[in-house]
Amino acid sequence: MDQLTQYGGKNMQSSTIDAVERFLQSNLSEYLRILQSWVEINSFTANSAGVDRLGELTAKPFQRMGFTLKRVPSASEGYGAHVVLSRPGSGPQTIGLVSHLDTVFPPDEEAENGFRWRIDKDRVYGPGTVDIKGGTLMILMFLHSFQAFEPELFESVSWIVMLDASEETMSEDFGALCRSHLSGARACLVFEGGFYEEGTFKLVRMRKGMAKFTLRVDGKASHAGVAHADGANAIVQLAESVRKIANLTDYDKNITFNIGAITGGTVTNRVPHYAEARGEMRAFDKSVFEEGLAQLESLEKQVEIRSAAGEPCRLSVEIYEITKPWPLNDGTEALLETWTSAAEELGYRIFPEARGGLSDGNHTWHLVPTLDGLGPGGGNAHCSVHDPAFGREQEFLYLPSLIPKTLLNYLGIRNLIHSG
Repeated sequence: MDQLTQYGGKNMQSSTIDAVERFLQSNLSEYLRILQSWVEINSFTANSAGVDRLGELTAKPFQRMGFTLKRVPSASEGYGAHVVLSRPGSGPQTIGLVSHLDTVFPPDEEAENGFRWRIDKDRVYGPGTVDIKGGTLMILMFLHSFQAFEPELFESVSWIVMLDASEETMSEDFGALCRSHLSGARACLVFEGGFYEEGTFKLVRMRKGMAKFTLRVDGKASHAGVAHADGANAIVQLAESVRKIANLTDYDKNITFNIGAITGGTVTNRVPHYAEARGEMRAFDKSVFEEGLAQLESLEKQVEIRSAAGEPCRLSVEIYEITKPWPLNDGTEALLETWTSAAEELGYRIFPEARGGLSDGNHTWHLVPTLDGLGPGGGNAHCSVHDPAFGREQEFLYLPSLIPKTLLNYLGIRNLIHSG
């Protein structure tokens, strides 16, 4: 087990949990060293070389436990390879453990903001510490614990660790890869960061779906001074449509629309002939989600801006990427119950969470029971700026959450295996 201190002892329940806790605590500095080596590699989604280097480095401690490495090229050009680490077991149960390699921080952004590995009291700062390299570390920690304290159980399970190279862009090909490897698995466990505070955890039971869309307006160009009335202003039509989209947001129904980028026109003395906006829609409920798609498509018929002669702008709506919602479902609820019971045994509390962001769990919940938010606590994911005077702080992992959450996952997985 590399440089980790090993312990013996197999008497369950509390004696082993106590021994696992001592094992993790005594090896915490080594685990933090491993995490630091991962965090120091820039793995921005579009930095394929960095993502691939991280994948190879991350695989090494798993390979020393008997896992086989398979690298699967991304379907998207310019992205790194997905990583699949598998260890066949002697028994019938398969458990999938999902994390990702990529972060949202380009190398220049990290350098500009001095965003690098640092420990300040009970916080570990750095790119990906909580989203999601800390989650990958947690997988390693409880697998080491199983191997040390319950080797027969460890050997009986087929473990599949799946690391997405492009989760931050929600590439569909990794979802297909998960479905091909985890069909028939007992569970898919996703190690995105989760809330922790004084023995209280939040686990993710459902997530919003997302649809990305582009609005394109073709207007009629004309000279803004000589023939203004002959023009149909594409930017003005786009503004009308953007206002309508913004008004579709309904917090009571948990559906949001966000316009994130707008372009249009060329010079000020020309009635613009073209304008474009890009945005996204998110919703929890399937019927609300479908209604939102229909409302977007209906905009094509809602054109107000015309030239003085009645020539209208033309509006098109392209919905080009759809990730369906992860709703309440029996498989996830059964896993949540197992983890809740484990928490009670440990003196912890569990609260279920519905989260607006997407994860790889959106791709698997309908095929295999899926639970998310199983990674360590922390905060400020996707943030790189350190400026406390203005309330800005960098992404961090909350160190006191690391061992308690590992224990929770250890006992939750153990109970799940035995219940099978």
